[in-house]
Amino acid sequence: MGNVVRIALIGDFDPAVIAHQAIPQALRISASRLGVEVAPIWIHTTMIGPNPAERLSEYQAIWCVPASPYANMDGALLAIRFAREAPRPFLGTCGGFQHAILEYFRNALGHTAADHAEASPEADMPVISRLSCSLVEKTGEILLQDSSRLREIYGTSQVREEYHCNFGLNPEYARLLADGLRVAARDIAGEVRAVELAGHPFFIATLFQPERSGLRGVEHPLVTAFLAAIARA
Repeated sequence: MGNVVRIALIGDFDPAVIAHQAIPQALRISASRLGVEVAPIWIHTTMIGPNPAERLSEYQAIWCVPASPYANMDGALLAIRFAREAPRPFLGTCGGFQHAILEYFRNALGHTAADHAEASPEADMPVISRLSCSLVEKTGEILLQDSSRLREIYGTSQVREEYHCNFGLNPEYARLLADGLRVAARDIAGEVRAVELAGHPFFIATLFQPERSGLRGVEHPLVTAFLAAIARA
């Protein structure tokens, strides 16, 4: 084993949340596969202040985890922006996917009114809105986009993954995603289920929860790719 890889897990830890149970397991399995030592550190969103570098610069990577709404949405958004601009390898799952999109709309695209309908039901620009069909404890087929990094990671064009969510990218605003934060995967109905940031060392966010494979003792290619990117950084 070489140096310890420190990963900031941005979210509000709850031992009852399945994804929170799974993330350390998934990281350990992938770390063993790569021959690295990993130290995932939980950072509550209330611990992220106006200058996120003060709290996050010591970490090699950032994972924005499920179970939103967060206690401090602004803290989560600041952490994601830090990962995007620093840059640091970034993975966002479920709530992390939702907030990665929201951060990009606000700070990269300049849509300051962009908001999350769960936190702001009366928002003028609900970029993240309630799904037409709940995906709480659901499994679904996902189509990986041609030429996407995600498809390269999986090595296939179609996968099946697990969800636990009620909110996602509002289809009305999906067209505003362009060459920067681009669509990496859709479900069979055409809804966006993963995005990735062009030109970044590693910035991928998924509405589904790949970490759940860790509870079955199974290595997940996306988690392994995330750690491999950290090793290259």
